[in-house]
Amino acid sequence: MKLYQTYASPFPTRVRLAIYAKGLDVEIIEPPGFHASTEAKGDYLKINPIGRVPTLVLDDGRALPESEVICEYLEDAFPEPALRPADAWGRARMRLLSRICDFYVVMAMVPLFNLSGRSRRHWTPEVVEGAATKVAEALGYLEAYIGEDGYAVGRALTQADGAIVPQLVLAAEWIPTVFGTPDPLPALPKLAAYWRAIQADPIAARLIRETRDAIAGVAAQAQEQAKAQAEAAV
Repeated sequence: MKLYQTYASPFPTRVRLAIYAKGLDVEIIEPPGFHASTEAKGDYLKINPIGRVPTLVLDDGRALPESEVICEYLEDAFPEPALRPADAWGRARMRLLSRICDFYVVMAMVPLFNLSGRSRRHWTPEVVEGAATKVAEALGYLEAYIGEDGYAVGRALTQADGAIVPQLVLAAEWIPTVFGTPDPLPALPKLAAYWRAIQADPIAARLIRETRDAIAGVAAQAQEQAKAQAEAAV
């Protein structure tokens, strides 16, 4: 199998969690045209006409997009070790936490993603503070449902951890560093405790490390492009 993805996007992270936890032999490929890249997506659009990451390509050539769908497929195809709670309520909470990440946390971050690619003269305090407030509000929804045993749900990794981990790297590290806003976690004790605990899990720690490295790489690439544009304009 092949996984087309980028390490800087939070969505493929939950798929990599499944791959790592299940010990699957999957080739990881980073397609062109994402993040600070100026390349076109090119042939990747033939694999996934939606043009987003991730996409899982099976050994027979069939391609499956969308991270949650891929995770469900991998869980059905490779059920051990299980990354879904055994009981119906636990599975519902797992899906709820993932949904909160996708529909509330990510959407609250979009204005900051957009600002990060623009000149700082567009970074008005009102826009930055307003967006950061929305992110903190969305994280409050996670606070209401996050588990208290070191993992998102129960006492072991689930798909929900793969959804939450990259969002907390962005919310607690990237946003405060780039925009100078306060870390939102001290006001969210359950989520802060989860963040401390989950970093002790080796697979989660690997995902966190990959996300941090990718964010730093995108930032360095963007700086190089800005420098080249400035030099070309002289």
